[in-house]
Amino acid sequence: MPQIINAGGELLRINPNNNTIESSINGGRSWIIRCSDSRSYGTFADLLPFGREVLAATNKGLYASSNNGRSFAPRCINPSYGHFINLQAQGSTLLANTTQGLLYSTNGGRSWVRR
Repeated sequence: MPQIINAGGELLRINPNNNTIESSINGGRSWIIRCSDSRSYGTFADLLPFGREVLAATNKGLYASSNNGRSFAPRCINPSYGHFINLQAQGSTLLANTTQGLLYSTNGGRSWVRR
């Protein structure tokens, strides 16, 4: 289950009912749709603030947003990694659970190695 993250002073979450990224500026009392282009990105599974970006794990790969989830650009869409399920940061190293196993990246998620 994706968590709520803080990105740039706003809360972001995945709404699994309509596969959108939603934002809240009032502590989660109300939510507005921030990003809804699921045809391009696939099904959102997890969000992770990482440096100045928000990373999104999807069934089509890893996507990165530099505008707090308003839009995403493909970061890694190599099908050999499988579907990205969740993400975790350990310093500058990213960890990803995928349908192909546990992977790690030391270059911001551009490429991955099996752990």
